[in-house]
Amino acid sequence: MTPGTAVDLCRESLMIALILAGPIMAIGMLVGLVISLVQAVTQLQEQTLTFVPKIVAMGVATALFLPWLTWRLIEYTHSLWDNL
Repeated sequence: MTPGTAVDLCRESLMIALILAGPIMAIGMLVGLVISLVQAVTQLQEQTLTFVPKIVAMGVATALFLPWLTWRLIEYTHSLWDNL
């Protein structure tokens, strides 16, 4: 394995990690933003109010995106084995 190949494999693995984590993190960020706006409007500063909805939303997003995440990971694994 050449150093160029190793660098390409590392770059590709980081890109697939970003692609897989992106939708779930985006949903967590959007829910956090909405909760922050609600807290600013109501002046309710409870810490658990921010964490629980984000955890629930990210869990639901993971369950909804799981088939797509699995498909992308299997596709990446097949391409990785084909290139070796």
